[in-house]
Amino acid sequence: MAPSDLLYLVYIAISWIMLFYGANVYYLLYRSVKNGNPPKKVPLDKFPFVTIQLPIYNEQYVVNRLIQAVCRLNYPKDRMEVQVLDDSTDSTREITKSVAEQFIKQGFAIRVLTRENRIAYKAGALQYGLNDARGDFIAIFDADFIPHQNFLLDILPYFSSKSIGMVQVKWGHLNESYSTLTKAQSINLDTHFLVEQKGKSNSALFMNFNGTAGMWRKECIVDSGGWRDSLAEDLDLSFRAQLRGWKLVFLHNVSCPAELPVQINASKRQQFRWAKGSIQCARRLLKQILTARVPYITKVQAFVQLTRHIVHPLVIAHLLILPALMLGRYEIAAQTGLVATLVISPPIFTYSLWKIYGNKWPLKLSNYFYLLLFGAGISVNNSRAVVEGLIKKPSEFLRTPKFGIVKNTDTWKDKKYVLPFTKTTLAEIALALYGVYAFMVAIITGNFFVIPYIVLLTLGFTYVAVLTIAHSTKTGIAYKA
Repeated sequence: MAPSDLLYLVYIAISWIMLFYGANVYYLLYRSVKNGNPPKKVPLDKFPFVTIQLPIYNEQYVVNRLIQAVCRLNYPKDRMEVQVLDDSTDSTREITKSVAEQFIKQGFAIRVLTRENRIAYKAGALQYGLNDARGDFIAIFDADFIPHQNFLLDILPYFSSKSIGMVQVKWGHLNESYSTLTKAQSINLDTHFLVEQKGKSNSALFMNFNGTAGMWRKECIVDSGGWRDSLAEDLDLSFRAQLRGWKLVFLHNVSCPAELPVQINASKRQQFRWAKGSIQCARRLLKQILTARVPYITKVQAFVQLTRHIVHPLVIAHLLILPALMLGRYEIAAQTGLVATLVISPPIFTYSLWKIYGNKWPLKLSNYFYLLLFGAGISVNNSRAVVEGLIKKPSEFLRTPKFGIVKNTDTWKDKKYVLPFTKTTLAEIALALYGVYAFMVAIITGNFFVIPYIVLLTLGFTYVAVLTIAHSTKTGIAYKA
């Protein structure tokens, strides 16, 4: 077999793998539409004791807002406690203590728990607090979230069965309209919650806790082995709990607003952590899942969820191989066309947006375009995460910086926590230039059917690279909406 023929077979294999992962979105959309009603709930006949955990690390711009929101919750003071799990190393510690003292004087049971080290990072902080938690239920909020006043009263009735171990709510967006980046992230998260989480909730499929804006039954956490060190501690515990027989539930009719990352470098860090964490969980849990006595479809969907970030390096390989095959006059339109149609087909995604947003779907079309660019351009960043996860390279749990950005007029570049230029941008620029080359080859060889696919990838790499350069400078805020 000639090397070019082998390359062609690799290209076809990549195309079908990408098609498989892409098509799974539509399977979950189908399940989401069928699973339209929230699970049953029972009225509260008493107020169970609730521990609210707030894991924070260097959050001086938002910790005040977070504690105030939690202390505004409509729930009896004598039936709740707040644990501020503060691993901070900067002025956040002083801010936290000052705010906590104000509410302690008002009768709130607030404790600021600090550790001498950050062993196991967020998971370690949660476990540290859990060991001393008095609540039968544990609500968790990251620093960028603002729970509404009735959060506890809205969520507790859904623990209607003792087999329900966790209830997750949808994330809202405080600053969705701030920039093209926040618009892209908002629709990405909405799709995750309203398609994936809703499709899996209250069924045989495994779903996951999203790390925040949810509540656990303490017994479930303990029975499942507690929090373990992982870049995706939420996913890790969720799958272990469901392997133990616990049920996890998603509420699409309850939301908790949060601040979206406004700096592309911060978003890259968040995406990197999610991608590498998923691969870590796949290495830890896949064998146990595949041999468990659970339905076949449960195993398939768990496999897809834990390994789906493998698509990112496949996208890059797909693009790199494409020009050589076009110059070799191989038949590529069918394979690339299948992927491209699934990714950017207007009818399919218009229907998806309609199902997610109802009559508001026309307003989300531009957001979806930005998501296409972001999703393609982030492939370099996430490919590095996948490789590190596969080779077991250790890395620190790097938090996503928050700047307290809510209004479109808010600025962030003069604040602490702004992240520097990321070296992966050099690869993004190189791939953007390579995409221009692939575009020219497609024109010369008459492969017009693959041009939309090439253009999408090229624009995506360009978008993320340009945004990274702009967001790594010291003046102004680039790409405001």
